[in-house]
Order: sequence, then C-alpha cells, then structure tokens
Amino acid sequence: MSLKGKKILLGVGGGIAAYKSCELLRRLTERGADVHVVLTPSAQQFVTALTFQALSQHPVHTDLFNLTEESEMSHIKLADEADLLLIAPATADLIAKLAHGMANDLLTTVALVARAPVYFAPSMNVNMWEKDVVQDNVKTLLSRGYRMVEPAEGYLACGWEGKGRLAEPEVILAAVERHFSGAGAAKKKSLAGRKVLINAGPTREFLDPVRFLSNPSSGKMGFALAEAARRRGAEVTLVAGPVALPTPEGVRRIDVVSSAEMREVCEKHFPKADLFIGTAAVGDFAPAMALPQKLKKNGRALRLELQPTTDILLSLGKAKRKGQVLVGFAAETEALVSNAKEKLKKKNLDLIVANDVSQRDIGFAGEDNCVTLIDRGGNATPLEKMPKAAVAERILDAVEKLV
Repeated sequence: MSLKGKKILLGVGGGIAAYKSCELLRRLTERGADVHVVLTPSAQQFVTALTFQALSQHPVHTDLFNLTEESEMSHIKLADEADLLLIAPATADLIAKLAHGMANDLLTTVALVARAPVYFAPSMNVNMWEKDVVQDNVKTLLSRGYRMVEPAEGYLACGWEGKGRLAEPEVILAAVERHFSGAGAAKKKSLAGRKVLINAGPTREFLDPVRFLSNPSSGKMGFALAEAARRRGAEVTLVAGPVALPTPEGVRRIDVVSSAEMREVCEKHFPKADLFIGTAAVGDFAPAMALPQKLKKNGRALRLELQPTTDILLSLGKAKRKGQVLVGFAAETEALVSNAKEKLKKKNLDLIVANDVSQRDIGFAGEDNCVTLIDRGGNATPLEKMPKAAVAERILDAVEKLV
C-alpha cells in the first residue's frame, strides 16, 4: 500500500542490526512515507547520520542538546508532527529506558513526548531476550499501548543461534502498512481461537536403507507461516518433513519422513483444523518396493519402478467441510499462473500460492520468495520478491479474508 502523506519518525538504537534500518528507511520512502530519523549515540557507532540523511532527504537528529534545534524545542516538534514512531532496532537498554520512562537522549525524550502510536522491533542476543527482566520490560511497554514487531529466530551476529534477530525490513514494513490500513493492533491476535495446520519441508521416499528420493525444500516458508500464524494468536500444528530448522516458539511440531507419514498425520489433524496451509514439497513418486538391504553397485544400469504417492491436498480437498479454508502451494517451472489455477480448481482450494522454482535465488532453500496469490475467483495478485517471513505475513493477510 502507499504510505504517501504519512510522517514516520524512525528511531534507531545502537546494535549491529542498525544497518538493516537503512534498508527499512529505503522501503518506507519507496512507499511514499516522509521519514525523519533519530539516532541514539550508540547507533552512531554502527551507522552514520550521513547515510540516513542521503536516504531520507532530511537532516538526521542526534543530539538532545543541539542549541540550534532545541531553541525550537525540536524534540517536541518531532513528536507532535509524527503519525507513527517506529523504533528499529530496539535494544535491551533502549527497551528498559522506555519501560521506565527515562529520557536521557533525544530518542527516549521524543518517545516520552510522543502522542503518536509507537512500534518497536527488538534486537539482541537470545540469552538477553529470554531474561525475565527484559521480558518484563517488554510486557510493560505492551501494556502501555506500545506495539511490537517480534524478533525472528536464526543465526545472530554474536555467534549464538535463537530468537533475537531484528525482524526483516519487509516484515516491519508490513506491520506499518497494516497500521495505516486500520488493521494495526487488532491484526496481532486476528487468528485467536483458530486451529491452523501447516505442513512443511520435503519428504523422503526410501529405495533402500541409505538411499532415497527427495527434493531441495528447506521448509523455511512453512516454518515462517507457522511462526506468523502463532503470533496472530492461532493454535498451530506444524507437520515437518526432515529439515534442519528450530521449532517456532509456541508451535506444536510433529516430525515425519515419508509422504505416507505426512498424509497420515495431516488427515488425522485436518478434521479439527479451521485452516490448512500445504507448503510441503511432498514427493509425487515413491519406489514400488523399498529394498531391505543396501543395493550394491555392480557396474550395470539400474531401472527403478516408481509409483505415485497419494495426493495430500487432493485428499483433504475432498474431505473439506463447510467453514474450513484450504491453502495450497504450486511450485512450477513453467506456465505459472495457468498451472496454479488448474491445481486450485482440481484440489478444491480456497487460495493457492504460486512460485517459480526454476529461479535459483527464490523458492527452494532460498531466504526470499516471489509469489503470486490466486483466489477461487481466479484473481491473481503478484507480490514482489521479499523475505519468506514477509511473504508469510502477506499470505495470512489474504487468508484472513477467508476464515
């Protein structure tokens, strides 16, 4: 959506993730937002004011005691004119100051003066994020009307792995867009009370005890959807093929290996689900017979007899009851939209997400995706390339119109 005419005050805290704020600023200005930037003293150790000035086309505010600016009470003017205060990254130190009403630099002073809604996107070490005192400070801010863009899980700059990464710029941008579209705070728990079933990752169809047929799916798209749905208040069950990903916080995970196992688990939990999202790259074929011992190489050509596996989406589409919503993915290498539309109709889907897996930088195993959403009416909505976490938000935005 366009953010034209919206005045956003971007506060940048001091952390390595501050470099992502440059990309966030670029995205906001691309949407037409008028963005002014406030840097904390610590932030200036990681990024320069000149970078943000070039991107925003405005002077960057850094000093609470700037005699020229403060002669006009600039901290009050900045707060009064903003439609939204967005703090990204929000460090543990900054969150603590905000929670306790401290105002010892320009950003915390502006936040204390501001009457506009405040969004904050935490970024810190996983151990720091999990500390009770940090969580208490976060809860204090939320109880006072602040709105949070949750940190992501993954590899951290400090070498640890876990929750604490600054949300990707596209995810933060999506939160800003939802705010100005009127969804705002309500979007956070918009799936409360809903049971969501998601499958993700590849399957393995074994030829013998050490060899199998599979595909390059990493499961990242399904895991991103599971985490996003959980953040919106859903009760999420994630059926995962063999992938090397941590379980999203608050999500029930069931691990499977073969397409038959995935089908069995999905069919078991589907009747109680309000929403099913099929992101898994389920094997279409399996060996007609799996050998009990390792097949030895003998120098001769090998012929494999393959048989089709049961189509999970087709099976669930036939069993779908009134009120259930079924979302599928179409991984295509040609005729993207036409093939996806055919699949949507054949499998009784309510929405299909089509992506071209022939492109190496998106889809399978990639961090980003570029998809087209197609509804039952045949309306196709292409999305630009973005991180899978951001794609997940856009998919759920579309799904919420159906549940």
